[in-house]
Amino acid sequence: MSALAPTLETYFLERLRTQRNASPQTVAAYRDTWRLLLGFVSTETGKDPSQFDLSDLSGARIGAFLQWLEETRHNTVRTRNARLAAIHAFFHYAAYRHPEHAALIQHVLAIPAKRFEQPHIDFLTTAESVALLSAVDQETWVGRRDYALLTVLVQTGLRVSELTGLTIADVDLGSSAVVRCIGKGRKQRATPLTTATVATLKAWLTEWRGADRQPLFPTVRGNRLSTDAVQWLLTKYEKRARVACPSLARKHLTPHVLRHTCAMNLLSSGVDITVIALWLGHESLQATQIYIHADMAIKEQAIARTAPMDVKPGRYRPPDTLLAFLESL
Repeated sequence: MSALAPTLETYFLERLRTQRNASPQTVAAYRDTWRLLLGFVSTETGKDPSQFDLSDLSGARIGAFLQWLEETRHNTVRTRNARLAAIHAFFHYAAYRHPEHAALIQHVLAIPAKRFEQPHIDFLTTAESVALLSAVDQETWVGRRDYALLTVLVQTGLRVSELTGLTIADVDLGSSAVVRCIGKGRKQRATPLTTATVATLKAWLTEWRGADRQPLFPTVRGNRLSTDAVQWLLTKYEKRARVACPSLARKHLTPHVLRHTCAMNLLSSGVDITVIALWLGHESLQATQIYIHADMAIKEQAIARTAPMDVKPGRYRPPDTLLAFLESL
């Protein structure tokens, strides 16, 4: 066995799980990064991963791997940077165990994260959200589960991993109805539920009849839904909803888009940005401010407020149809 294999095993078993008490999501993300990297290096070198030494993971090869992620797997820059962060974390650990590879380790740690432009935020309008929920066939057990799942997702803005991790015990449908979860950074938070969501969940729980520790939204065999399964069912209902709401075709619908939808609904209702940050479980307000930039109504209100005192706020309206035609050219 090479020097890489025992170091990698110790890193995952001792460093991540025991010393750092990393969440299952973090362990899974780091694991997937190393599965991809070892597979890439194996293809490049013709060696089995168990035979790799740290010298097989040079800075140039890591750079080629990151380029492969973007060009071949079509990963975004954000995903590329997340993979690099997982690699850097291991090499920081390896620096203490293998000082003889100090130069190589420094070369890898010197690889910078790539800068990227903040993408436009996709979110659903009220009509699009209604169309998506209406596309669910509630005549079946799976359909009623999916309707409850999507209702909770749109109303609470939970991350997909938080949603799939919910158990029946995490839902309190009493006078102050809430759903509790453990989010990023192991932060616990409780999100209030609307009357409509409470009614939907009560009907679903009456049918599901699961135990407290069982998943709130299970598979047909009673197991926990995967995040891929949530994306699959979301894509299925989006295709159906396009018939009644063609504007959905212009949006790449993911569970995170429904999280954005929840945030934009709160913002348009006049909820303070600090409350939205707490609602979504954001670490800082900077992550929440992207929704202010995405809301054109807020920007138009700002323009209206800067109008001169003797001018009525509002958009310019041409006084004549001919002028309107000329303005449109």
